Amino acid sequence: MEGKKRLSGLKLALKTSVVSGMTLVSRILGLLRDIVFARLFGASLAMDAFLVAQRIPNMLRRFFAEGAFSAGFVPVMARYRERHDRGDARDYLDAMAGTFGVVVFVVTLAGVVAAPLLVLVVAPGFIGEGGDFDLAALMLRFTFPYLFFVSLTAFAGGILNTYGRFGVPAFTPVILNVVLIAAAVGVAPMLERPIMALAYAVFVAGLAQLLFQLPFLAKIGALPRPRWRPRHDGVRRAFRLMVPAIFGSSVAQVNVLLSGIIASLLPVGSISYLYYSDRLMEFPLGLFGIALATVTLPYLSRLWAGEEREEFARTLEWSMKIAVLIAIPAAVGLVMLATPLVITLFYGGEFDTRSVEMTVLALQAYAIGLVGFSFVKVLAPAFFAREDTRTPVRIGIVALLANLVLGASSAWYLATSGFAGPHTGLAAATSFAALLNAGLLYRGLRKADVIDHGPGWGALLARVLLANAAMAIVLSQLYRTAGWWTAATLGERVVWLAVSVVAGAGTYFAALWVLGTRLDQFRLRRD
Repeated sequence: MEGKKRLSGLKLALKTSVVSGMTLVSRILGLLRDIVFARLFGASLAMDAFLVAQRIPNMLRRFFAEGAFSAGFVPVMARYRERHDRGDARDYLDAMAGTFGVVVFVVTLAGVVAAPLLVLVVAPGFIGEGGDFDLAALMLRFTFPYLFFVSLTAFAGGILNTYGRFGVPAFTPVILNVVLIAAAVGVAPMLERPIMALAYAVFVAGLAQLLFQLPFLAKIGALPRPRWRPRHDGVRRAFRLMVPAIFGSSVAQVNVLLSGIIASLLPVGSISYLYYSDRLMEFPLGLFGIALATVTLPYLSRLWAGEEREEFARTLEWSMKIAVLIAIPAAVGLVMLATPLVITLFYGGEFDTRSVEMTVLALQAYAIGLVGFSFVKVLAPAFFAREDTRTPVRIGIVALLANLVLGASSAWYLATSGFAGPHTGLAAATSFAALLNAGLLYRGLRKADVIDHGPGWGALLARVLLANAAMAIVLSQLYRTAGWWTAATLGERVVWLAVSVVAGAGTYFAALWVLGTRLDQFRLRRD
């Protein structure tokens, strides 16, 4: 039987480091892409329209590709590798490739045809004489096929992950960022409508990402031969898990989408403010939260399939400790360094001081929920690995309703009260929903006796909180006003921001060490 070998704690940590390293490259290029976007297009009507056209397939990508597909495919694939021979596993791959591919193709075709209707649904505020509705619908016809390409890319990445090849899928998003940057800088100036270059680039990047992974599948002998077999037992089992997970694993993205719908009714630029701030919040989340989820889901799935319950619980607890260690200081850092980050990265060109002020408000509101976003990424795989996708759905509905009610009411209140940034209420509501989602997921795992905390959790939390307090004091001493940052040269901004980040991070980890925290305490041990 394949898959009998287990990753040691050291190997699991190394795999997470590999994914984090590849993700770091992608996130850095993603920041460079957003810097280019901000300088060339700012928080304009055209940028708002592109973000809507990109958000629709991107949200469905999270449903089909990253969230629901991983929840359905990976546990079933782990079961086939554990309990069946190689031929059965290959037969499952072929059936899943053909069936999943056809389903996503039909959804993609429907999306291209119904592009104007989709824009009407997700951005009702675009209707009018501004021209953003027609522009968004036109761009959506080019961006929507990205869903088909990236879903198959996620399928290929899921196969590679189950075989322990995490680096290639983690590196693949780099291609999207490179193509978008090249299109914005090289192609956009040559077009009558420069923003259309970004829509074309999304299509090209999706195809390139898929083609990039195929040779690596062939190398390990896992390149599928697609077959339309919806009645295959493994396919039916995977789709039964995927359908509820479409909602449960992507509540955060649904929350962002709902915020976008409401933002389309707010002043021009609100969608862009939320986008730029969300991208900065996603940077640490992608490096650690998503990296942990990517590595631990296949591992947890194999442990559960092999009935190693104690090791399952220890692995989950290890992931939670890493999340506490990283997510809390990242959230504090984003709140305190929001202004320096936004000005250093985005200020200039079409991105003016008002855009800075509005983006900073949204970033600080999003940062509050970073711990919640991170824990959702860590806790949700524990349900999916046990083939329980119903519980995250029920929890997701509660979080989604909370976000909808709070987002709409807070945006309305801030807008009617004359507050300069009503979009901030949307970001705050999204953060609250993430914290609520994480809390309910945690309670569900505790009730199911899946989480069994070992000793030392109280001491760990106390040390982390004290270390964060020390970091906050140091960062407050390095504070400079927004006027100083906008007046400084780019070189001065970069240097002072780097000094602040290094000083803050150094203080945090030094404080942890002084308080008695050691690397050995975060090793994943096996009996």
